[in-house]
Amino acid sequence: MTESLTELRDAIILAALPHVPFDGWTRRAMRQGAKDAGYDDAAADRAFPYGAADMIAHYSDLADRRMAAALERREVGKMKVRDRIAAAIRVRLEQAAPYKDAVRRGMTVMALPSNAPTALRALYRTVDAIWIAVGDTSTDWNFYSKRALLAGVLSATVLCWLDDTSDGHAETWGFLDRRIADVMRVPKIGERVRQSCAQFADLFSGRRYRRAGS
Repeated sequence: MTESLTELRDAIILAALPHVPFDGWTRRAMRQGAKDAGYDDAAADRAFPYGAADMIAHYSDLADRRMAAALERREVGKMKVRDRIAAAIRVRLEQAAPYKDAVRRGMTVMALPSNAPTALRALYRTVDAIWIAVGDTSTDWNFYSKRALLAGVLSATVLCWLDDTSDGHAETWGFLDRRIADVMRVPKIGERVRQSCAQFADLFSGRRYRRAGS
């Protein structure tokens, strides 16, 4: 059976992750990962023609898919919504734990102004994947309000997680629970959040995404 481009990209990224703490999100790490996965340099260049931002965005997409697959094996439908969201974020970060240094380096790369659109799309894909995985069926502006609020919770939690040295990341999970509780206590979405959601809707109308550089 012919290997798809996504399968090629997945294999190379997974093999490249151990090299990123030493080489960064670079072509060197990408090609070394390709070699470890049994591919040549040409395959690596074909998989990620746009460089570091392209690699990081695909890693994020792969992490989203792995998170969703893990949640499918759990009975999250029996949980309260806040518990489903907490479980989704926790699963994603636990899966990323072996690659924390790579995630840290990736955030530094994505913080560059030139990579801001790619970073925003990756963040949106993640919060969208989380809401879909926990069974969200909202529509219209409420669809975007949930994703805008979760983007703030997720971003803050990831920053906490990156610096967390507590046993089992206990500080991060406590922080996550408090952030979700803060959001759940908001009785009504204000006009500022509504405007933010409208911006999300404008940016991602039709939920169409492009790879970095495309």
